[in-house]
Amino acid sequence: MIHPTAIIEDGAEIAEDVQIGPYSIIGPEVQLDSGCQIGPHVVITGRTQIGEGTRIFQFASIGEQPQDKKFAGESSALKIGRNNTIREYVTINRGTADGGGITRLGNNNWLMAYTHIAHDCQVGSHCVLANGATLAGHVTVGDHVVFAGFSGAHQFCRIGSYAFLGMYGGVNQDVPAYVLVSGQPPRPRSVNSEGLKRNGFAEEDIRQIKQAFKLLYRQGYSQQDALSEIRQRSEAHPALKIMVDSIEAGNRGLLR
Repeated sequence: MIHPTAIIEDGAEIAEDVQIGPYSIIGPEVQLDSGCQIGPHVVITGRTQIGEGTRIFQFASIGEQPQDKKFAGESSALKIGRNNTIREYVTINRGTADGGGITRLGNNNWLMAYTHIAHDCQVGSHCVLANGATLAGHVTVGDHVVFAGFSGAHQFCRIGSYAFLGMYGGVNQDVPAYVLVSGQPPRPRSVNSEGLKRNGFAEEDIRQIKQAFKLLYRQGYSQQDALSEIRQRSEAHPALKIMVDSIEAGNRGLLR
């Protein structure tokens, strides 16, 4: 299950059924849970924990030092959940002391080639990051978010659950849950209706979310007044609370 050319450093915790390909390097603080499949020429280092069933393809670099000039070698970590697919040349850096010390990736995510997740990012579950998508440091991403090819987020941005960032869409402010962003420069265009349908949202919930989007972006309300109205409607339609929470949790201002 472990190729003889792979280097497994003393201290690494490797479940019995883990597969590790040729010339891969596993550092001394790495933990690989049951069912992990590590391809050839993969480097996994740092205090990195990878959940069961995760597949990592060739030439990925996982758990390396953050690309942050303030980093001074302090102990930090990367925690990756279960059943993730991490494709070729993906880079995921561990955290920094200023950012809480840990980078997290949830479960069942699909990271395509050349994706980068920087230090202290907190990424949820069931997300898709297409080829070349990039998250700067301290970005928070909800569940079921889709980043199209070469899209990304500025440091400290928050991307709400079920949002969709279109191709080449690099955002520098927060994106609420459910919102589809596209264009150059990227702007909120509509609700991610197709994504909501695919994830089993009821027609009435989608209708309410579309109305909330109009309140927030199309009907001339201030953000505060629109948010107050959406919050009130969320009492009868709990799906709206996800949107409200994603807006209130941000600190970079709302992309408009």
